[in-house]
Amino acid sequence: MNIQVVAALAVALLALAAAFQFGLAVGAPWGAAAYGGRAASGDGTLPVAYRFGSAVATLVLLGAIWVVLTSVSVVGRGPVSLTSLTVILWGLAGLFALNTLGNARGRHPVERWGAGTVTAALAVLCALIAAN
Repeated sequence: MNIQVVAALAVALLALAAAFQFGLAVGAPWGAAAYGGRAASGDGTLPVAYRFGSAVATLVLLGAIWVVLTSVSVVGRGPVSLTSLTVILWGLAGLFALNTLGNARGRHPVERWGAGTVTAALAVLCALIAAN
């Protein structure tokens, strides 16, 4: 298995998730497809607290992109050790696995099937990169 291809798939999915979260943070009317559909207001946007959560999620996802790219030597890792990156990748794999369980309970099909599939794939891809 070519780890560069695995990393490219992970980066693409992370970028997709980051774009979705960014959209939520700036007021896109996709609230029914996030946070279990419980937080969406009448116009489909999220309240300020949830928008802030989506902004933080965007930053975390962008950080995950850096971790993936650094782990496969696409970008320099600076003072961060390879062991630290591996631990972070295993943590991301676990986080995405837990997120998949939450997405599976979502009310909206986009959250349940779309986001659930993305987070399940990210859990596997991060684990593959960490194990490499």
